Amino acid sequence: MPERRRIASLPDRLPDRLTALRTPADPGFWRSPVRGVRFTAVLGLVLLVGLTLLFVTGLLSYAAYNPDLDPVNDKTPDKGLLGLYLFAWPTGPHWLYRLTQGLHVTVGIVLVPVLLAKLWSVIPRLFALPPARSVGHALERISLLLLVGGALFEFLTGLLNIQLDYLFPGSFYTLHFYGAWVFLAGFVAHVALKLPQAVRVLRSGIPRGEPDTPAAPDPLAAPDPLPATLSRRGALAMVGAGSLLLLITSAGRSFDGPLRRIALLTPRGGTEQGPGPNAFQVNKTAAAVRITPADTGERWRLTVRGPAGELRFSRAELLAMEQHSAALPIACVEGWSTSDQLWRGVRLSDLAALVGYPDSPPDVFVESLQRSGSFRKAALRDNQVRDGRSLLALEVNGAPLSPDHGYPARIIVPAAPGVLNTKWVETLTFGEL
Repeated sequence: MPERRRIASLPDRLPDRLTALRTPADPGFWRSPVRGVRFTAVLGLVLLVGLTLLFVTGLLSYAAYNPDLDPVNDKTPDKGLLGLYLFAWPTGPHWLYRLTQGLHVTVGIVLVPVLLAKLWSVIPRLFALPPARSVGHALERISLLLLVGGALFEFLTGLLNIQLDYLFPGSFYTLHFYGAWVFLAGFVAHVALKLPQAVRVLRSGIPRGEPDTPAAPDPLAAPDPLPATLSRRGALAMVGAGSLLLLITSAGRSFDGPLRRIALLTPRGGTEQGPGPNAFQVNKTAAAVRITPADTGERWRLTVRGPAGELRFSRAELLAMEQHSAALPIACVEGWSTSDQLWRGVRLSDLAALVGYPDSPPDVFVESLQRSGSFRKAALRDNQVRDGRSLLALEVNGAPLSPDHGYPARIIVPAAPGVLNTKWVETLTFGEL
């Protein structure tokens, strides 16, 4: 009989169990006491500043490749009006790309905890039903989809690129470029809709409806919160600490000395490069692109073409020409850079003069011994060729180039992305591109 009574009582308890089961669409499903409009507004304003900086420096990075100069530089075909802002990338200051791309990558890494915290803070709203209460609300949800999807896509592809994990179904440049514009569409719409409310919340601490109406309930606060184990200030402090940790373990890839040694989360930080004049970072080694001593030995010749014809030079003949020096860094799209290295070689403008351009050097098309991979060919603008610091470098820091740094000759141009400083140069073709 006791057993029979226990079985009989189960149906009586089932309705209570079923009512306790909640879905994400039920506000009671979300019970964290940390969520609230003020918490979200603080994160949102941090992202407003940070993401704006990311977008601007990203566009500058794209412009630095001079993508409308020649098809080999352009990884985003059919960009149309999206390329209207492009301009001839300058050569000064010589650390310009080191600054803009260093900021782009560093800010992107540091914002990861902020972005994740912001998404966590508003996730109950993503499941709210009905999905669209009006046309305006539907447009807001669409902008949110573009914003969240675009942001996650940009951060994911950017972080993979920083780590040199090219796991993309196409060109990183194409994907990242178009993804940035999709993200911007959602970002601008979201800011227009939410910025006034965020500012109002931060000023008063109270979400309000129409003027002269009572304070509305906090729409992000849990209706049935669990006991608090962490204050909202504490949660913001944790997000800030996470960003600070990422800053400390990544930003040093752009500096020499102790900071680089603690940049453990980036491929060009955390390791010593060894002694010697050539002991600074590279992306691609000679072995990785199958450059052999036979390719760069006595048989190597530099071919220079222009309207006056075609000339061929051995390394010894290039060394016999007037040599010039320039102190320039190497800065790459992954955000890492070196300090200024002292390069020495022949000016590109002097080589242009030998093949028919004595007064006004034009663009130049550069080809490498490297037979495969991106940017084995690249184009430089006429303003880059004219700059007296733009060299066909033969030496660095008083020693011949090492194989990994481009022996027997490489391009070095002030303020240019690292991939345009072509290594293992084989051919220079001067002319309008």
